[in-house]
Amino acid sequence: MIPDLGAYAVEVSLAYLVSFVVIGALVWSTLRANSKTKRELDEAEGRWRNE
Repeated sequence: MIPDLGAYAVEVSLAYLVSFVVIGALVWSTLRANSKTKRELDEAEGRWRNE
């Protein structure tokens, strides 16, 4: 099922690899930011309830 890319096999494979790495980095960054924001909101809510 793999198409014959001929002379461009290396370039196309590298483009796919770079794309997957960039998408993975964006997902990781989003999850990390989500975790940080959730922690900050939980802390702020805790301070508000304790007042």
